[in-house]
Amino acid sequence: MDRRLLEILVCPLCKGELIYQKEQRELVCRADRLAYPIRDDIPVMLESEARRISLEEYDALKPRQAPLE
Repeated sequence: MDRRLLEILVCPLCKGELIYQKEQRELVCRADRLAYPIRDDIPVMLESEARRISLEEYDALKPRQAPLE
């Protein structure tokens, strides 16, 4: 993922910060508990494509979990 892109992307619903999860290839919004997929290095920022994260996943999240690359 492009570092500059990650710095400007926000959740399309609440405009909140997204957490990049490199291993899962997702951008996660803690506020909405949604994980947006990254396909072919392109974030898919559509609510209909996002998956709801579990409470366990939510509790494990930390802001800016993975370093920006």
